[in-house]
Amino acid sequence: MDRDGASETGETSEESQGLEDVSREEEHELWGLLIQTRDLLVNLRDRDVRHLGITSMQGGALWVVRALEIEGTAATPAEISRRLFRQPPPTLALLNRMAKLGLITCTESSEGRRQVLVALTDKGRETFRAYMRARKVIPRVLGSISPEERLQLRSSLAKVRQKARE
Repeated sequence: MDRDGASETGETSEESQGLEDVSREEEHELWGLLIQTRDLLVNLRDRDVRHLGITSMQGGALWVVRALEIEGTAATPAEISRRLFRQPPPTLALLNRMAKLGLITCTESSEGRRQVLVALTDKGRETFRAYMRARKVIPRVLGSISPEERLQLRSSLAKVRQKARE
């Protein structure tokens, strides 16, 4: 510790409390694995759907809008943002690009509230069906680990995500 109470790594004693014995090396390795895995999976999904003229994020948004439609839940930009785990501004930009591509429509609610409702167009439905058929690589990658390992991975990632939200 230096005179300011920080260790050689810059961490104060207060900051080091509650770290559950995660070393700097382990933190770096796990962080790197999470980021690299996410980037690789997004790139693989993008490659899967590139021939459709959409990105993996646009395909995900089509999936969310379709799921909301099936549930009978209003497909609003806020709900789509929530289900895509994104902030509203980038989601609005995504939806605007998708509307320009003719995949969705965005209309104001007739209920008098200033609410935008998102719906799939015929082109959006066709693209969604093609997107669902094109998804090949990610299931193969995830299928490389056992059902028990996938359950453990899901549980661990959910726990990390919850802690990150606190």
